[in-house]
Amino acid sequence: MTEQFRADLPVLSDGSITTRGYQQEMLEESLQRNIIIAMDTGSGKTHIAVLRMKIETEREPTKICWFMAPTRQLCEQQKAVIKKAIGVEVGLISGALEPEQWTDKALWRKVLDTYRIVVSTPQVLLDALHHAYVTLGVHIGLLIFDEAHHAVDKHPYNEIMRNFYFACPPRVHGISRTYGIENVRPIVLGLTASPVYGGNLVTAFRVIEHNLDCIIRSPRRERAELNAFVHRPVFKTVLYSADDTQFSTNLAAFQFVVDSLDIETDPYVLKLRKDLAKATRKTIEYDRLDQKLSKTIQTKNTYTHKGLRDASLTAKAICSDVGSWAADWFIYSVVEQAKTSITAVDNFITADASYSEKAYLKSILDNVVLSPVSYSDDDILDESSDKVRVLVECLLSEKAASEERNESYSGLIFVERRESVLALAQVLIHHPQCREVFRVGSLLGAAGTAYKHSALDITRKYVKNQDDALDDFRRGEKNLIVSTAVAEEGIDVQACGSVIRWDPPPNMPSWAQSRGRARRKRSTFTLMFNQEESRQKVRDWEQIESQMMALVNDDSRNIKVAEDEEDVCDDNELEFRVEATGALLTLNSAVSHLNHFCALIPHSGHVEHKPLYDIDPPDLPEGWHSDRSVKIEPYRGPYGARLQLPRLLPNHIRIFETDRVHPNKPSAYRHTAFDAYKALYTHGLLNDHLLPLTSFMQPELDEEVKALLKEVERRAGTAQVSMQMDPWASTLESTNFFASEIVIGDLPPLLMFTRVKPIEWAENEGPTLYRPGRQDTVTWRPLALEPDSKTIAEAANYTRRLFWYINGTRMDWDDLNFSYLFLPTNSAEESAWVSRRLWHCRTYPARPPFFTNALDFGTEFSFPKNIAIIRKGPNFAKAFKFVRWRYRPLSMDEEMELRDMYPKEEDLEITYPLLVVQHLPPRTNFLLPIPEKSQSPTTAPKNIHLLPEFSYVTLCSQVEAQYSFLLPSVLRAMEMSITINSMRQTLFSDIALYSVPEQLLMNAMCAPISQEKSNYQRLETLGDTCLKFMASLQLLGEYPLWHEGYLTKKMGHSVSNVRLAKENIRHSLYQWIIRDRLIGKKWKPKYLLAEQQLEKVLAPQNEIGEEEENEKKNKKANKQQDLSTKVLADVVESLIGAVYLHGGFDYAFMCAKFFDMGIKWEPLPRRIQSMLNRVETNFDLPIHQLETVESMLGYTFDRKLLLVEALTHASYQEDLGTISYERLEFCGDAVLDMIMTEYLYRAPGKEYSPGHMHLRKSAMVNAHTLAYFCLATHIEVPAPMPGPLSDAPSWGNRRRGSRPIEIRENMQTIHLWQCLMHSSPRVMDDQRVTFERFTARREEIEAAFTSGAIFPWATLVRLQAPKFFSDMIESLVGAVFLDSEGDLEVVRGVLKKLGMFALLERIVASDMEVLHPVSQLSIWAGQHELKLGWDYEETPKVISCAVKLSGEILEESRVVDEYRGKSTKTEVRFAAAEKALLHFRVRNFDYTQVKPKKNPRKRKHTGSS
Repeated sequence: MTEQFRADLPVLSDGSITTRGYQQEMLEESLQRNIIIAMDTGSGKTHIAVLRMKIETEREPTKICWFMAPTRQLCEQQKAVIKKAIGVEVGLISGALEPEQWTDKALWRKVLDTYRIVVSTPQVLLDALHHAYVTLGVHIGLLIFDEAHHAVDKHPYNEIMRNFYFACPPRVHGISRTYGIENVRPIVLGLTASPVYGGNLVTAFRVIEHNLDCIIRSPRRERAELNAFVHRPVFKTVLYSADDTQFSTNLAAFQFVVDSLDIETDPYVLKLRKDLAKATRKTIEYDRLDQKLSKTIQTKNTYTHKGLRDASLTAKAICSDVGSWAADWFIYSVVEQAKTSITAVDNFITADASYSEKAYLKSILDNVVLSPVSYSDDDILDESSDKVRVLVECLLSEKAASEERNESYSGLIFVERRESVLALAQVLIHHPQCREVFRVGSLLGAAGTAYKHSALDITRKYVKNQDDALDDFRRGEKNLIVSTAVAEEGIDVQACGSVIRWDPPPNMPSWAQSRGRARRKRSTFTLMFNQEESRQKVRDWEQIESQMMALVNDDSRNIKVAEDEEDVCDDNELEFRVEATGALLTLNSAVSHLNHFCALIPHSGHVEHKPLYDIDPPDLPEGWHSDRSVKIEPYRGPYGARLQLPRLLPNHIRIFETDRVHPNKPSAYRHTAFDAYKALYTHGLLNDHLLPLTSFMQPELDEEVKALLKEVERRAGTAQVSMQMDPWASTLESTNFFASEIVIGDLPPLLMFTRVKPIEWAENEGPTLYRPGRQDTVTWRPLALEPDSKTIAEAANYTRRLFWYINGTRMDWDDLNFSYLFLPTNSAEESAWVSRRLWHCRTYPARPPFFTNALDFGTEFSFPKNIAIIRKGPNFAKAFKFVRWRYRPLSMDEEMELRDMYPKEEDLEITYPLLVVQHLPPRTNFLLPIPEKSQSPTTAPKNIHLLPEFSYVTLCSQVEAQYSFLLPSVLRAMEMSITINSMRQTLFSDIALYSVPEQLLMNAMCAPISQEKSNYQRLETLGDTCLKFMASLQLLGEYPLWHEGYLTKKMGHSVSNVRLAKENIRHSLYQWIIRDRLIGKKWKPKYLLAEQQLEKVLAPQNEIGEEEENEKKNKKANKQQDLSTKVLADVVESLIGAVYLHGGFDYAFMCAKFFDMGIKWEPLPRRIQSMLNRVETNFDLPIHQLETVESMLGYTFDRKLLLVEALTHASYQEDLGTISYERLEFCGDAVLDMIMTEYLYRAPGKEYSPGHMHLRKSAMVNAHTLAYFCLATHIEVPAPMPGPLSDAPSWGNRRRGSRPIEIRENMQTIHLWQCLMHSSPRVMDDQRVTFERFTARREEIEAAFTSGAIFPWATLVRLQAPKFFSDMIESLVGAVFLDSEGDLEVVRGVLKKLGMFALLERIVASDMEVLHPVSQLSIWAGQHELKLGWDYEETPKVISCAVKLSGEILEESRVVDEYRGKSTKTEVRFAAAEKALLHFRVRNFDYTQVKPKKNPRKRKHTGSS
């Protein structure tokens, strides 16, 4: 390498020297070829990799560097080192981020675009490559393998190289050239302390070099410098004597109990025998149980037996290795921990299989008589092994040597067995020669033991604290760590002065790495050997290391091994690649992919969705568990396998088999998994990245919507859209006016001129104006009249005057550009007021034109009686309604009131006549009905007296005054009508939805903020349910192979608020949402936009300066406002609800199809028929309970297989030609929601709000209520049985006592839940115990349903009914719906038969309180400023709960129950809340006595209150 290139090498960000000589040598070589750097631990291999990445990020800006390490801990450490050294973005992807859930390619794209260096475990990258989210040759320029010696066999390192690296085109011009985005093999750099595990070094080198496409290198030119920086420890060996005489009392007691165990008494074996007895011979279920039972008895690998056996073996090893004291401690700790961790509550109610095993284990441990561990010095010394003695001597010697050198001591002891680490640490902590000298900690790593999930594992609690021990060691607070191999690699442990191997290293990397931890100057590396053991192994390691370094430094090895080197792994030729993405399926990845697919399928807990493998031939003969004399012949292949996927999938993609052609069992399993996963992709259950269909769950924007939203700023939860349309803005280029006539009640007609075409309101079609004591209808009809400019000018002046009377403060007198103009058709009354206004203008030319002094006016016109409006002062002072003139003197009280009206006039002189006035009605929006309470008879409006000299008359007629008050409401109605008709003509002009009545559409488009008589909320609730109902049927028909999980997620995305909001924006529906509000105090007439101003009609040109003003108005007109995505979505749903009310599902379907939502819409009858066409009709179904179930439902199925599917649990093993019930449950859920919501929407006289509809629907279709109806549904069937005639005499010619036989008519009760087809003992047990609870509480629930005032939430919850009970009701409803070809009336009949409709009708009729008791009590407490809490009292057997209000316990609400697990706590809380509510009602608690924070919504109740 040239000196110039050396000069260009980078420096670290802190400016320090970048490399030592040997590091520079390795860096330079890595720039010329792919290499594996083999150097000692602590020599700075990571430093070389950091510099190599810095160079690569600078010269290859389009690709990233990917650094891999075997463990999460090592990844975190290396990321910190890289980030500190290089000023680029460094990303860490670990399992904690759940990268397997990153199913959106955009997420990976963002990672690749954001970070220049990514650090991860190899499995993360391998998964990303398998699913084609990362393309190795396109996205990655440099690939670094830390601890590269792992790249053998099926390790992810090797899989990455074999499946993806070698599939990339090679670098034709070497690694020194940049390739940009070209798809070429990335550069490879490996790091290791020992490149091989042992064995034949030449072969091992060739394998590792071939696998990583590298050559192994170590510094040669600068070897001396490396040796100077890497301090090889002084190698020592110490000998100890093996001692087999150690005897542990606790181990002996433990072993005695273990040896007395009988596998046949194990609960798991008993359960398997019970399950086998129930299974049918010659079925898959029977064969599987038979094999499982035989294997369990043969291996004795049950929860209890294996756990006890492993604990015994571990204790024996500890006793032999560490000593009897350590064994005593271990057994005592294990047993005590197990007893503590196993729940002591006798749960006889729930059917938990694992509980019986834990109880069995506890009963065994209770029989173990143990002696507490003695911590006396003599006992520890006497009961420790010679190996411990030698270790202590070695430790003390090493510490003394360190102190002589004036160095602090730090030591590591490497132990193979995890439990031995803890036992040895305990000995050293309490050893009299060590406890004052060494501060001992322990490291175990995260890996578990063979019984890591057992109560017998004592290592788990120590794992939680090991990070503290490690930190203490780094800080020097601990000076001795006993560790497993976890400290060899993967955890940053400081250099130690002493490393001792309690057990010999198992392989070459372990030898090299553990030795590398002793890298202080003058450090020691000690191996402990039994005197009888050969130390040849040590010499072997040294010889291998010497040979390895010779090979590394052999110049003749510069040419790498050929790529066609024999592959050490077999069984890897089979692969499947998706052409569209490059995603790859291999035999090695198929099993894990299949497990992931099954794990994502929703389950209720009674069946675990996982692949089930059956080996062919079986391992053991059938029935071996009962006849163990059968000789088992060894079988070494070939093997076949049968794979069964969960029942939710149809048979042709659920069961897969391979022939007996595979050399071993894993190979057979992999091949069946490969075939199954490929079939799932072929049938559309995987995406092109070979992942389960989860990408549609993401609210991602498709390209079409992205284009639509380019002009719309997308915010979190809101979309910025243009203001509501101006209904008066003409879309025509013409400047002509349309003429029309409006009539308000009995008022004279008015001519109206607009730029938009008027809408005809015939009699009874227009809006109604609600005025005190009367209601006026409005008519509006177009006229064939073309007004001239003179008429328009006259109308403009009249309109200004008409609105100025009331709203002049918010108007500009000089602006006549109104959006609408009015002109009276009859001016008879108007003529008198024209003369009065002329008088005012001539007499008072400087005063406002329409307000004149009342005294002057009365004097001039003889105090006329046709005055309309009086103001208390000049201009726009408070307005009053004129009543009359008063000439009669005031009473004393009246005079006092009058003087109070003028507090500033001290010498007020009262002259007559006075003005008698009344307050104007407060209402400004006359479209809103007057509340009933306001219509009740009240006292007459109070008369008020005003002095004429201080008061002013509004110079308008009484008719004009009424127009001034009423026209804003009329115009509001016109605006809404024009808006809705604009929408109808724009969106629905060419489809049948055009016929939907205007009022329905108006309700659908009115946002609640508009405060109109009706808004979209109720329609939105109906439309939401209708949309989900239709979407469910569409998805069921479109995706016949999808399980419920896929369907639910797809529908959730399709009808989500985000998706509906996008559809709203795409169709510009937002502009027709009526969200402005009529507020009288702020109302003013609307003006034309600049381009439609009236001056364009009245004058040919605009005046100077007008363009600037027009520009301001245009900016204001283009103003935008934010709407939440929920409002945008709600309007879409309310429209669907409106068209459903008008035209049923036919119209609702058209509306839904119009908005698309990413669903392939087909007419509902066609979708239903397509589903029915896939149902087998001539299937042989030897199932007797079908007719029984039909009788319970009151419906006979034409397609029996639908009923079979509705009754088939996912655990059912027999093949009846159908899947389990989840898809029908999905359908039934939508059907139930539709029926319940529609009934509540149409409930006569109720007009339920969305919240009230939701509460009542939730009470009906929740899992608890549905489970109740499943449990309550039954039928009595005849069960005749022959028997002797009870009252017949004995016949003489018969034997003594013999009587004739008769058929006795018995009746048998069959319950609906008993008809569920399953193969799960747990389901059977849960059915039994749930029915027992139901029987105990049935009367209480029925009483609440038939006559109670409160919905029995607490009692229903206490049934603890598993989900499959409610699932049965929903799946049966779905089956009836489909079989009846979508007839909802048939389904209603079934619900009436089940009793559900009777409950719904009573909930509505009686106004039953359905709010959840906890929620109700919480709301009540908040309204009364009380803090709600709960007081629990728990014992192992009993739990109780009472309500606390602001810290005070309400003992009257306390509920006591037997403790049956965590759910009991919820149950007693519900019951206590319910009891508290009843308690307050019984005591006639007056809710109004405490002032609530907000006015509570009143509810109707039945019963006493």
